[in-house]
Amino acid sequence: MDKTVKTFKKNKFQEIRVGIREYKGNDLIDIRTWTMTQGTDEMVPTSKGVSMNIHLIAELKNAIGDAEKILKENLMI
Repeated sequence: MDKTVKTFKKNKFQEIRVGIREYKGNDLIDIRTWTMTQGTDEMVPTSKGVSMNIHLIAELKNAIGDAEKILKENLMI
């Protein structure tokens, strides 16, 4: 499977894409920065990101939930 699930702006020239990818027979969650190529409107992936086995989705969700809780406790969001 090769599917982009969510895209959101990081800044004027970059965006974050969350997707599900297959690489060498492994299904992966891919969270990566994409950037605009100079002189065009084309977006290309950068090396800045992380790919992990889809079986780690529960741990990723827990980590993001914990980070959100700490941010709220510290009135940062």
